[in-house]
Amino acid sequence: MKIIKIKSSFLKSAALSGVALFSLISCGNRAAVETETPANKKIEFWLTKGDESVKLQQQNSFLFSNVSNGFQTIEIDGSQQFQTVDGFGYTLTGGSVQVINRLSAAKRKALLNEIFGSAENAISVSYLRLSVGASDLDGEVFSYNDLPTGQTDINLEKFSLARDKDLIAMLKEILAINPKIKIIAAPWSPPVWMKDNGSSVGGSLKPEFYGVYAKYFVKYIQGMKKEGITVNAITPQNEPLHPGNNPSLLMTSEMQKDFIKNHLGPEFKKSGISTKIVVYDHNCNKPEYAINILDDPEANKYIDGSAFHLYEGDISALSTVHNAHPDKNLYFTEQWTGSRDSFHGDLNWHTKNVIIGSMRNWSKIALEWNLANDASFQPHTPGGCTECKGAITINSSEEFTRNVAYYIIGHASKFIPQNSVRIASTQTETLATAAFKTPSGKTVLIVQNDSENVENFNIKINELSAPVSIPGKSAATYIF
Repeated sequence: MKIIKIKSSFLKSAALSGVALFSLISCGNRAAVETETPANKKIEFWLTKGDESVKLQQQNSFLFSNVSNGFQTIEIDGSQQFQTVDGFGYTLTGGSVQVINRLSAAKRKALLNEIFGSAENAISVSYLRLSVGASDLDGEVFSYNDLPTGQTDINLEKFSLARDKDLIAMLKEILAINPKIKIIAAPWSPPVWMKDNGSSVGGSLKPEFYGVYAKYFVKYIQGMKKEGITVNAITPQNEPLHPGNNPSLLMTSEMQKDFIKNHLGPEFKKSGISTKIVVYDHNCNKPEYAINILDDPEANKYIDGSAFHLYEGDISALSTVHNAHPDKNLYFTEQWTGSRDSFHGDLNWHTKNVIIGSMRNWSKIALEWNLANDASFQPHTPGGCTECKGAITINSSEEFTRNVAYYIIGHASKFIPQNSVRIASTQTETLATAAFKTPSGKTVLIVQNDSENVENFNIKINELSAPVSIPGKSAATYIF
């Protein structure tokens, strides 16, 4: 395969002057490029401006031209391939299900199709995260095996997914829209009778219940499978070093290593469970947590990879783990947008870090946090997040609002399907980039302008170049 070079430069069209996130679509070899991208080939693109005047809207098309200028250059090398992409999406919390179900039947159906479908108006979300039991964005705390104080159920005879019946029903609707959607799941807390403090907040899993808790995961995966829902991956604990949430659990790296090596991994093998085990699922400031577990050869054999959030640390931590264990996968599983944050601030920080940053650092997925809540940022548990803004706000039975996380994910999910492969792309001081080749042979380039000012640059493929002008703190997607 020959190298594909893409430069970007000034677009004279006024409609093009608002671009910062690009999706370029081309073929992966010289002959194909010469056939598919003649100088008169139209290029389409989609734009979101930080000032909210344009949100994921298709703009006027333009043409490639052999323009000579001194603008900065972005180069794409299709011969350098990295990780395969599993998808982009959100966590479908119990709270999301609760508020979406407040919509009228027609509005509800339209919203689910817009998020998960493939029509022209859809953003085609391809990956979901679930909580095993309640997360802090459920209306109340629960597990699948809640018991009166002082009781235990080591045979899990009272295990039941009934509390998630509405979530399961919605997942079936989503799978009918997109049967290929992938799912990762994580618990916020085990049943409290398994914990050393008997509380949904904090505490740790009692060692005598490690084996029982491993069977709890098996029953969850098998129970979901009976409902027609495949859980592709699990993490043993959401944010294991944050025991102050409700629900939550403290699980150190040594605890998680012991749990996986001696209980969860063997139990999955014994039960014929193919669901992947992914470690950590917490901030980028502690890559050593995952590395410590992966360094253990007995634990390592059961582990597919590790998962990260970015409330602390730097996104490059994913590459730190990749470099230590290049045979293991990376997953970016959560980042929230807040009720007090600005649209343009979140659009650009998340595009740069969650979308571009995670992908440039080997992640197979990029997920924002909650899919939906109401205008008061409800529901949540007592002590749960009070400022987490969903991608969608449900205002009434007939009205919903698309928030910034909708556009952050939409700019990627709409144009980069599952099984796309990241390929090499250069960056500049102000332009962050990530490039992909799709299964159909298209090439997608995402670019974010970190400057407050308009940036001019050239998108160049072989000797063909497209002059582009990008407004400060904005995002766009180019297609040809």
